[in-house]
Order: sequence, then structure tokens, then C-alpha cells
Amino acid sequence: HQRIHTGEKPYQCKYCDRSFAEKSIVIIHQRTHTGEKPFQCKYCDSSFRQKSRILIHERIHTGEKPYQCNDCGKSFALKAKIVGHQRVHSGEKPYQCNDCDKSFKQRGHLVEHRITHTGEKPYQTIYQCNEC
Repeated sequence: HQRIHTGEKPYQCKYCDRSFAEKSIVIIHQRTHTGEKPFQCKYCDSSFRQKSRILIHERIHTGEKPYQCNDCGKSFALKAKIVGHQRVHSGEKPYQCNDCDKSFKQRGHLVEHRITHTGEKPYQTIYQCNEC
């Protein structure tokens, strides 16, 4: 824990120049170089570098939704999804536009709003049609 404060990163990746504060993190990182994915889904052919990723993935198959909203009872498979959902009840809008006074509950809505100021379409290059 102390390395968080000192910035010490004694664990060096043997494939690149990156260093890490924890041995477990360098092991996971090195799998990006080796392609190793030791955690195999028991329901399909998917495999993962991290145990936490497989646990989340397997919820697709099991339907498990361990995060329940205290306000309405709706359940979610991912913690990040319930955090975003709870803004429906709280009214919190943490994503503020730098060009006007509008704010948004979801980052994606801010990205879409930015088009009104910039004219650019942030998803155009990702989902570009080959026909038009």
C-alpha cells in the first residue's frame, strides 16, 4: 500500500519498459504481450487475462445481477451501470459542457451534445459506411 504514496514501482515488465507497484499487476500486464488468457469461461469459448473479467463475463450466461438499486429495485450485472442508473433518482449530472451551461447524467450524452458546438461527429470514423 505504501507504494501508492511513494510512487515506487519495483516490478518491471520483462517485455517492455513499464514498471508497476504490485507484482500481481505486472503479471496481468505481461499477458498483453504473451496473449495468455488463463481464465476460460465455463459456458462458452471466451477466455480472459484476469479472473475479475471472467466473473463479470459469466454473468451474461447466468443472468446474475448482484447490484440492486435501493430506490426502485432494478438490478444490474455491472457496478458501473448501477452508478449511472442512480443518477436517474439523484438528478446528478456530473458531465459538464465546457462551452455552455448544460450538464449531463451520462458521458455519452455530453459527447453527442458537443456536436452542437463543434460540428464534428465523434463516432463517424468508427462506424463509417463504405457506401456513402
